[in-house]
Amino acid sequence: MDILKELKKIIAEILDIDETEIEQDTYLIRDLKMESIDLLELAVSINAKFKIDIDEDIAFLKNLRFHLKDIKDKNISEEEYLITTYPHLDRTRIKEILKDLDGGPVLKLKDIISYIEHYNLTLTVEKLKN
Repeated sequence: MDILKELKKIIAEILDIDETEIEQDTYLIRDLKMESIDLLELAVSINAKFKIDIDEDIAFLKNLRFHLKDIKDKNISEEEYLITTYPHLDRTRIKEILKDLDGGPVLKLKDIISYIEHYNLTLTVEKLKN
């Protein structure tokens, strides 16, 4: 299953827009103006389509800025903390996010794709262990 293709269909339907307006690097909130209710609908659709339990706080980076404030008292870099907090994002994406914070909400479609891929990989590893 092509995750990008399926997510583009879902988002286009939720927002009543053309799929061609959506790419991997599209910001869901900045570019597409998704709101909380749209993200909730997206989570439900992802759950139904991909058969996964989606943690909206992690998948949609909802508490990202809170986490960044939280580490002020800890002896750890922002990058290392976010890598631990968002294991579906690679180091390159974390660095990109940290540089992009002043521009507004940083959630991109590729972050959700990474979440789904990471979730599926984790399930596969768990099955192999058993």
